[in-house]
Amino acid sequence: MKPEQLTKDPAFLAAPLIAILRGIEPNEVVDVAQLLLQEGFRFIEVPLNSPNALLSIELLVNAIGDQAWVGAGTVVNISQLNDVIKTGARLIVTPNTNPQVIEKAIGADCIVMSGAMTPTDAFSAIEAGASCIKLFPGEAITPNVLKALRAVIPSNVACIPVGGITPDIGLMKSYVVAGANGFGLGSGLYQAGIPLNELRARARRYFEAWHKAKV
Repeated sequence: MKPEQLTKDPAFLAAPLIAILRGIEPNEVVDVAQLLLQEGFRFIEVPLNSPNALLSIELLVNAIGDQAWVGAGTVVNISQLNDVIKTGARLIVTPNTNPQVIEKAIGADCIVMSGAMTPTDAFSAIEAGASCIKLFPGEAITPNVLKALRAVIPSNVACIPVGGITPDIGLMKSYVVAGANGFGLGSGLYQAGIPLNELRARARRYFEAWHKAKV
């Protein structure tokens, strides 16, 4: 997928919130993902440092791969990428900028959200074909920093802060005004072992905040 395709993709435009299921177990991943689907999520990643992550990803591909973009996070090298591609995943999220990973993932028809912190990182990712710049860690990339980056990053390239994003309307709006297209949601949304009713409540708080922030 090319960068401009993501910014025009109906699923991304409707719900550009990426659920990061760090620490999830294979025996719970489908139930969790189906709940998130019900609440509007269409981008779900399982970080590779989760227990039996590849199995969880494969289960998601088989269960909801036709309803959402599902795949792996914390993909840092080609070996890991090859393993993920074998599961049928089509979403690749990295914490760093690795042009080789980006190019091979694009060649496998995946969306790539490439981690970046500086203009050099961002433009290396864009040149390699990244669908989206994952501004990470979000705590260090304030709205003012994002605004400065947005002055040079092409408008057809999506930018999503990841890290420290809470369901706070003011916080999310400050990033949206600065140029954020969406957000990656980690422990504020999902924590290992969280009861499903609590996860549903958190998901709804995030979507409520998002809808109010983007107005």
